[in-house]
Amino acid sequence: MTIRVQAPVPPALVIFDCDGVLVDSEPLSLACLTAGLNRIGVAIDVETVRARFAGTSMASIMGHVARDYGVTAPEGFVAAVKAETLAIFDAELRAMAGIAEAVAALSLPTCVASSSDPVRLRHSLGLTGLLPLFDGRIYSAVEVARGKPFPDLFLHAAARMGASPDACLVIEDSVPGVTAARAAGMRVLGFTGGGHWGHDRDGADLLAAGAARVYRDHRDLAASLAAIGAQG
Repeated sequence: MTIRVQAPVPPALVIFDCDGVLVDSEPLSLACLTAGLNRIGVAIDVETVRARFAGTSMASIMGHVARDYGVTAPEGFVAAVKAETLAIFDAELRAMAGIAEAVAALSLPTCVASSSDPVRLRHSLGLTGLLPLFDGRIYSAVEVARGKPFPDLFLHAAARMGASPDACLVIEDSVPGVTAARAAGMRVLGFTGGGHWGHDRDGADLLAAGAARVYRDHRDLAASLAAIGAQG
């Protein structure tokens, strides 16, 4: 009896999260969000904000705040936090070290799928010089009914790019993002090099959520992609 082992589907598309993967924005945006929530009476620190909300959309965050803390944000709150965040980005936002070179060296099609709104996405990528690498292939959670941890955004990005979900490979830094990608039937690389995680993060949470492997330096991206492709 001959047992045939199905070969893994070669990656046909690499989907990048933006915040915490392409740009080192999370320390800045989480600090702004924490300060804003404190102003409206939510007793929460930045570590809790990071643990609970990193990788999720503002709409999802405000739903959690209303449900779990009993605080409904006043009119204009979200717009104010977004404006404060973009102002901080103008002064301090940087691309992740090595990401431009790593993306430029890829022979595969790429796109971005992020919980951030389109204005913030283009602003962040423009400030850091990454926009030309992805222009026209940037997808936001506002385009789908449900954001991460649901699979809608990644399925939307794959459909727009003409790729089968099982041939997509997602690079994510958050548990909601990894969960969403796995629910979409996609393979995942976990990235742990963002400034919001510190230097001691081993990525165990991302592996537990379904990432095939983790890496923390974009200079290792090509090798990590090759390894995950071999694993299927």
